[in-house]
Amino acid sequence: MISDSVRTPIQCSPQRSLLHALGMTEEEMKKPMIGIVSSFNEIVPGHMNIDKIVNAVKIGVAMAGGNPIVFPAIAVCDGIAMGHKGMKYSLVTRDLIADSTEAMAIAHAFDALVMVPNCDKNVPGLLMAAARLNIPTIFVSGGPMLAGRFAGHKTSLSSMFEAVGSYNSGKLTLDELDEYEKKACPSCGSCSGMYTANSMNCLTEVLGMGLRGNGTIPAVYSERLQLAKHAGMKIMELLEKDIKPRDIMTEDAFRNALTMDMALGCSTNSMLHLPAIAHECGIDLNPDIANEISAKTPNLCHLAPAGRAYMEDLNEAGGVYAVMNEINKLSLLKTDIITCTGKTVAENIAGVQNKNTDIIRPVENPYSTTGGIAVLRGNLAPDSGVVKRSAVAPEMLKHSGPAKVFDSEEEAMQAINDGFIVEGDVVVIRYEGPKGGPGMREMLNPTSAIMGRGLGSSVALITDGRFSGATRGACVGHVSPEAAVGGPIALVEDGDIIEIDIPNNKITLNVSDEELAKRRAAWKPREPKITTGYLARYAKLVSSGAQGAVLS
Repeated sequence: MISDSVRTPIQCSPQRSLLHALGMTEEEMKKPMIGIVSSFNEIVPGHMNIDKIVNAVKIGVAMAGGNPIVFPAIAVCDGIAMGHKGMKYSLVTRDLIADSTEAMAIAHAFDALVMVPNCDKNVPGLLMAAARLNIPTIFVSGGPMLAGRFAGHKTSLSSMFEAVGSYNSGKLTLDELDEYEKKACPSCGSCSGMYTANSMNCLTEVLGMGLRGNGTIPAVYSERLQLAKHAGMKIMELLEKDIKPRDIMTEDAFRNALTMDMALGCSTNSMLHLPAIAHECGIDLNPDIANEISAKTPNLCHLAPAGRAYMEDLNEAGGVYAVMNEINKLSLLKTDIITCTGKTVAENIAGVQNKNTDIIRPVENPYSTTGGIAVLRGNLAPDSGVVKRSAVAPEMLKHSGPAKVFDSEEEAMQAINDGFIVEGDVVVIRYEGPKGGPGMREMLNPTSAIMGRGLGSSVALITDGRFSGATRGACVGHVSPEAAVGGPIALVEDGDIIEIDIPNNKITLNVSDEELAKRRAAWKPREPKITTGYLARYAKLVSSGAQGAVLS
């Protein structure tokens, strides 16, 4: 046992004296030390219930003969951080979470870990840590929020952002906006659509690192506490069998995750997080694989923001395993690989029924025959650009229009709110990439403002930043190389015609090579926006969005 290095009698007496200081008994010291990584805090709605999940995990670990010991991980609420300087600190926490968890786990010689995350960067950060540490690990999340109710229909946070745009354009009264605000987010949990947090929790099931229901059982259900107890018990089995994260998160497992990403219609942020997690496993997840997989994977789910279904609906329909079983009718999954259940994928999904074909479309009747995410390339994005194809209106799958260029999110928001953006435009927001932001902010405010003003079926948005899972529309993010390193997006001028062709995975700036060469010769790097603190260090070390924005 790893923990023998701190709890073996005689030679570890100094360490044992400190364990005694914790109130630990001799009986506890004889048991394997199981670290429980708690992401509980009182500012993130998706994390306010995690203390209860952690207590349930502790019970499960103790029931199965382990010694559960809790330590913390941070988490940022992307919704609260949205639209101001705070969003610069969202993506960057992924690495802080991975690094600090690595430090805590090794410094205290834990034998195994139970990760209890929930929100956007918290889940991938802990998956990165799990891969890096490679000791037996299992995940159990805090669970999704219930959908809100407004004007007789379900709603969620993404609609709330769009409601602000509707109010600003006179389509919603102040009283209606106030009622919306109070009803959009009715419970604890990760926001109720297929946004980034829920995407990553669902993909944790697919990767084999979480038990069935981890991605979909609502936060407020008692079933979530039962799941946490089972996770606590299961970690002891994984420890006994010595099943480690890199045994589970193989290249085949990542291909499964990308396949299910396409079927579920997950957030574009998964195209940042999956490569970063794979990188920690020693696997290169090239963006090109996404289009290869998408070409043969039907999109079966339209959860918010793509449709009017929510995580609670997916849960009732059979959850992630039901979608996996549906997709596996096409033999698109590798099913002979091991998972945290101790069983293979095939064993896990055997006999799981699709209980609602309106929520999970059969493979014979998909929303589309291709997957929910597309990677675009062209002279504007030589390395890549990413779009959530499943959330794009059919008439916007191909779009050509004049660029209106902004060097920050704030400038773009001002122009949208002032009515400067009109039908047919292509809004370009640059210098918001991993280095240029720094921190690669989410552009949910601009995309929601466009939607709220009724321009979603006629205006596209392109950025070297990224999008919230709540974004919908013809929005191309992660454009790489980014503007801060002189990528072609830095050379776009107002009025340039940009063509977006999502079905053919192309994005083109209709400017001659000669003109682009002239502009490049005149281009000069910008001074860094932030020169001190963590963000300054991050900007120096971070890679391209096309590589998952990992630190070198």
